[in-house]
Amino acid sequence: MKKEIHPKYFDEAKISCACGAIFEIGSTIENMEVEICSQCHPFYTGKERGSDKVGRVQKFKERAAKQKK
Repeated sequence: MKKEIHPKYFDEAKISCACGAIFEIGSTIENMEVEICSQCHPFYTGKERGSDKVGRVQKFKERAAKQKK
C-alpha cells in the first residue's frame, strides 16, 4: 500500500441523527450529521409516518378525471 495517498481513518467517528441518536463507527469523516437513522426510520421502528390527507394516487386520479372532461 502506498503511503500518504489514503485519507485519514477515524476509528471512533461520531454520527449524530436529527432524532438525537449518536453512533460511533469507523469512517474517513470524523463528525457527520444525518436526518434519519435506524432508530427513527419507519422501516426499522415499524411506525408509519403521517402523510398528507390526499395521497399521490388520489391526486393523479383526480387530474385524469379532469382531463377526460
